[in-house]
Amino acid sequence: MRLLFVTDARSPISQNWIKHFIKPENEIFIASTFDCELDFPARLEFTPVAFSAAKKKSSAPSSASSLTLNLRTALRQWFGPLTIPASARKLQKLIQEVKPDLIHAMRIPYEGMLTVSALGGRVGEAVSRPPFITSVWGNDFTLHAQSTPLMKSYTKFVLQNVNALYADTNRDINLAQEFGLDKNKPTLVTLGNGGIKKDIFYPPAEPVKNPIIINPRGVRPYVRNDSFFKAIPLVLAKYPEAKFLCTSMQGESQAMKWINELNISPAVELLPALEYQKMGELFRSAQIVVSPSIHDGTPNSLIEAMACGCFPVAGDLESIREWITHGQNGLLFDSTDPQSIADAIALGLEREDLRRDAAGLNASLISAKADYETNMKRVEEFYKSIM
Repeated sequence: MRLLFVTDARSPISQNWIKHFIKPENEIFIASTFDCELDFPARLEFTPVAFSAAKKKSSAPSSASSLTLNLRTALRQWFGPLTIPASARKLQKLIQEVKPDLIHAMRIPYEGMLTVSALGGRVGEAVSRPPFITSVWGNDFTLHAQSTPLMKSYTKFVLQNVNALYADTNRDINLAQEFGLDKNKPTLVTLGNGGIKKDIFYPPAEPVKNPIIINPRGVRPYVRNDSFFKAIPLVLAKYPEAKFLCTSMQGESQAMKWINELNISPAVELLPALEYQKMGELFRSAQIVVSPSIHDGTPNSLIEAMACGCFPVAGDLESIREWITHGQNGLLFDSTDPQSIADAIALGLEREDLRRDAAGLNASLISAKADYETNMKRVEEFYKSIM
C-alpha cells in the first residue's frame, strides 16, 4: 500500500499508529503540519498550516504556559482556516507526485481541512480524489468545530467529502453524522494511538501501597488543571501523606503559581514530558490517575494508566462513560468543581477493595477493546476495504 498520512508527526499518538505500517510491502509518506524528525523510515514533508511554521523544529510537541496555549488556540481557531488554501497547494503537489492509494488525515483541524482542500474542493463543493479517511481526536467537534463560524463550515466540508471516518469514541461517530457525515459511509471506532502495547503498559507485580496520584494530561486548553490543583489541599486535609505527580508541567508558570498560593509544594512534583516508553513505569508507581478534562474523546494516557493498574478518576463526559462505569471500574467527577475532584480522589484512596476490583475489570476491558495488535489489524483491513 502507498499510504499518505497528513498529521502532526511530532505526536506519539500519530507515530504509534503509523509505525504499524512500516513494512516492506508498504510505502509510507507523511505530510507533517509541524516540522520534526522521525526515528523510523518514511518520507517526511513539512506542510505547515494554521501558523505551525512558527514552532521550532522538534521531535515532540512542546509544553506551553496555559495562558499562551489558550491564546494560541483562539488565534488558530479564528485565523488558522485562512491559511489553508495556500498550504493546500503544497500538499496537492505531494499528492500528485506520490499518487497514494489512500490518504489518512489524522485530525479534522487542521489536517482534514488541509487535505480536502488539497484534493481540489472549495467549501460547499464535492471533490473527486483518491480514497480519503479522516480521524476524530476527542475534541474536534465539542471544542474546535463550535469555536468559530469558519471552523464549523470547514468541519462540515471535511465530513461531506471523506470516504470513511475513524473515531476513538462512538459519541464522535454520532456527532459526525450530525455535522453532515453520510450515515452510509464506513466508520471505525478504536483508540487514537491504535491501542495498548502490552510490553510497555502492564500492571505492577504487587499493588501500589503508597498514595500516589498522577495527572498525565499536561497543559491543554480543555483540561481544568485549575480545579485539579485546588482539589489537592482538600485531599491533603484527609490524606496528608498523598503525593501528586504532574507530567508535562515542569516549569509551567501557572502551575507553580497555584502550588505557591495553595501552599502544597511538598506534595506536588511537576515532571517534564516523558518518553512514551517511560510512562508505563511511572503509571505503575501510582495508585490513581486523574483526568480533569471538559472536552475529550478517549484519552490515550488514561487508558494506558488503567492498563498499568491505576484506578481512574475522570471528568464525567459521555465519551469517558464508554470506558468507565462510575463506582465500578473508576469514579467520575465534575471537572469544574475542586471539591468533586477531591472527593473522587479521596474515595479512591480510601477504598482498597474498589481499586482492586477495578484493576481486574479494567484488565479485562483493555484486553477486549484496547490491544494494539488486534486493533491495528482491524485498521489495516479497514484501509483495504476503503481502497
